[in-house]
Amino acid sequence: MERLIWLEAINEYLIEKKGLTKKELPKSIDSYREALKKHIAIHNGKLMREFEALYDQLHIAGYYRGLLRYTDAVKDTFKAVKTFIDKIK
Repeated sequence: MERLIWLEAINEYLIEKKGLTKKELPKSIDSYREALKKHIAIHNGKLMREFEALYDQLHIAGYYRGLLRYTDAVKDTFKAVKTFIDKIK
C-alpha cells in the first residue's frame, strides 16, 4: 500500500492544483514522470531525483525484489515518502 501513497499524492495535486480529471491522471510510471516534469517539477531536478529514488526503493526493491527487510530501512523509506508528499502539497 505504501508504494501507492506517493502516487496518490501526485494524483491529488494534479486534480486539485492543476485541474486534471481522473481520466487524465497518469496510468504508468512513465506517465507519472511526464506529469511531474510538466506540472510539478518544471525547474526542480531534485524533486525528480527524489521521485526516481522512491520508485527504485518502493517499487523495485520493495515490491519486485523484496529487499526492504529491515525495520530501519522501511522507516527511512516512509520518512522519504512523507518528505516527498510534503514538498508537493
